Amino acid sequence: MKFSFKHSVRWSVLIFFITFALAAVFSVTSTAMLEGVGWSIGMVIVLLLVLIGVFFDMMGLAAAAANETPFHAMASEKVHGAKQAISIVRNADRFSNFCNDVIGDITGVISGAATAIVVTNLLYAMDADTALLKTVTSVVFTGLVSALTVGGKALGKSFSIYYATPIVLIIGKCFYVLETKLKISLFSKKRSKSKQRKRGKSRAARTD
Repeated sequence: MKFSFKHSVRWSVLIFFITFALAAVFSVTSTAMLEGVGWSIGMVIVLLLVLIGVFFDMMGLAAAAANETPFHAMASEKVHGAKQAISIVRNADRFSNFCNDVIGDITGVISGAATAIVVTNLLYAMDADTALLKTVTSVVFTGLVSALTVGGKALGKSFSIYYATPIVLIIGKCFYVLETKLKISLFSKKRSKSKQRKRGKSRAARTD
């Protein structure tokens, strides 16, 4: 695939605004959910954010590791989602950027902030007043969330590389449902070179 600096700049600008919007939505939602709840429920919400980050990290890596060839064979057999899987592999750089960097980084930052809120609620419930207890509790919970995040992504990476084709096909089937049922196309369909040449020849014939 030919590198286009113009398209890269456009994508960077677009992903900037998408990241800002999603970060705001995630932040407001998680803060609203954590407000007034106990530390145990808050920890469940934090774990949910970690799982979301791991899940999207797996999808992004699978798209980057998958080979396009098997999906062409599936598309010739009219397998639903195969054509969408081809588009995912061809746009693996953007797809993995969105999944790994946008969603992954947002959930990582917000889960860290949510952990701080959970620790504060826990210390309030324990009526802790010593600096040592506050420090130890904060370190333990922060280390636990970090370990779950890194460990989950490490396990997800191995799984994604080994099962890249099935994972991308599942994502392709989800995109197929979006396109056929909801009429939502996530990838723009480019015109083939043959059609462009025919159109160019017809224009040249008219000028004559």
